[in-house]
Amino acid sequence: MWRIKKLETPRGEDAEPKSPQTNQPQMVAPRPGEGTTKMNQSFMRPAEATSDRVPTRLGSSLHVKGDIHGNEDMYIDGEVEGLVHLDEGNLTVGRAARLTANVIAGQVVVYGSVKGNVRANRIEIKKDGSVIGDLTTPQILIEDGAYFKGSIEIDSGTKKADDSPSPSETTKSAAAGASSKFT
Repeated sequence: MWRIKKLETPRGEDAEPKSPQTNQPQMVAPRPGEGTTKMNQSFMRPAEATSDRVPTRLGSSLHVKGDIHGNEDMYIDGEVEGLVHLDEGNLTVGRAARLTANVIAGQVVVYGSVKGNVRANRIEIKKDGSVIGDLTTPQILIEDGAYFKGSIEIDSGTKKADDSPSPSETTKSAAAGASSKFT
């Protein structure tokens, strides 16, 4: 019975609000940071700061045949055949992932399947994860229900220069020094 007419908004050129005095488009002051060039802070981050980086993702429909080299964190949910070398980057092998590859990374977490040798500072095989191959790491975690077939070498890392020599090394050098003095 009663119809309320809707206010029609102007279209085309008249869509912008006009200043009543000058009949020019109304200028609005930019918000702080708007209109200025912003620097992407991810380029300025040191390489050691990997905890807050977003990992590179290899989706479940992708199949890579070849080597992957880099220093980024990576999440793989697809298939990889070859070598995955991430230097100090972290690798997460997703539940759908199938790797037939040797892996070298800072940290490796396995939810899926890996066939190949793995070398990292820390390796975790989660309850549904599977690894067939040799592991070299100073830290290992294998959850109940995980499948692992291979050998584990606990690599405590290289000896630091400031470490004192072991008692056997001290004895050997003292004996060598003593024998050279008395001959």
